[in-house]
Amino acid sequence: MKITDVKTYTAGQDGRNFLFCRVFTDEGIYGVGEATAWPSIQTEIHHKASLIIGEDPFNIERLWSKMFLQTHGMSGIVGAGAISAIEIALWDIKGKAFNMPVWQLLGGQMRERLRVYTHANTAERARELVDQGFTGLKMGGIEHCIRDITAIRNEVGDDIDIMVDLHGMPWMTTRDAISMGRRLEEFGVFFYEEPVAPENVEALARVSEAINIPLAAGERLAYVFGARELIEREIVDVIQPDAGRFGGLSQMKKLAGMAEAHYIQFAPHDGSLGPVGEIASLHLCATLPNFLIWEHRTGDVQARYEVMAPQPEVVDSYIAIPEGPGLGVDLVDEEIERYACDLLGGHSSYAEDNTYDSQYVYARFPRKRWLG
Repeated sequence: MKITDVKTYTAGQDGRNFLFCRVFTDEGIYGVGEATAWPSIQTEIHHKASLIIGEDPFNIERLWSKMFLQTHGMSGIVGAGAISAIEIALWDIKGKAFNMPVWQLLGGQMRERLRVYTHANTAERARELVDQGFTGLKMGGIEHCIRDITAIRNEVGDDIDIMVDLHGMPWMTTRDAISMGRRLEEFGVFFYEEPVAPENVEALARVSEAINIPLAAGERLAYVFGARELIEREIVDVIQPDAGRFGGLSQMKKLAGMAEAHYIQFAPHDGSLGPVGEIASLHLCATLPNFLIWEHRTGDVQARYEVMAPQPEVVDSYIAIPEGPGLGVDLVDEEIERYACDLLGGHSSYAEDNTYDSQYVYARFPRKRWLG
């Protein structure tokens, strides 16, 4: 079997965009993959595709190395995202060819279903989601964080896990992140995510040493090399690679092994990922001893639920592992065409705000307001 072509597909709605790819072979089997929806990653997928045309799709590790070394590894999330999409599609091809799910190829099941959490920033939304069966909720942002977590905890009680994500704001001082973390301790927070900019490893280390709640980070990292220091120094308690930009399932499995050796839990990021990347990550997490919990986005744009089939179903805060060969899903071509978009159009929730400062937007607010 040889690779004959690689094609990309974009779909989106209301500024929420998805970037998929298919890798085709000369035996009629193709695989699907997904990367973070950036135009630079779409271009890089086509760049790397030229390296693998004519190659055996089963040689996943070899093809990964070939794509990685194309830029001497100095490709960051753009290169890692492109490799992710292609490599996921290669696993899909291999699973289809051997008539078994990807999780079987990755080592077999540790579990038949995965626990998931979703997002709630208000007590009202938290109650709605708990009534739907969710047992884990994450609130994001820092404005009125303590006020909001107090309301949510009072609403849902102590049996619901609550996570807090500060989104790694580059202006957030280490001392303020520590202060916030200490105030969150009384709420029994499941984990405290990216309280400072993730590029500042020393700041993360200082926060980790000063607080008594689990620390999580990793969604902006590429490859095991980018996450190595967080693991080896045991700075984080939870590592969060994103399947659409970390560098593929092989890299994520290697990272999980590194983390396991340090008793660090594995909880992939999914906040900006689409449906194919989510399914791929589910296959991997089914095989991992140190899997903790999966981020699942509820209430997304309708396009998400129509461009791929079948769709996963969450029941009582758990999601079942796909059983079909490969990833067990495919793109729905007519819906991809209906929701087709141009990634160059881009989207920012601040696009209409000419006062927006890309790094310091929240710093305009009074300090007491976002520490309270």
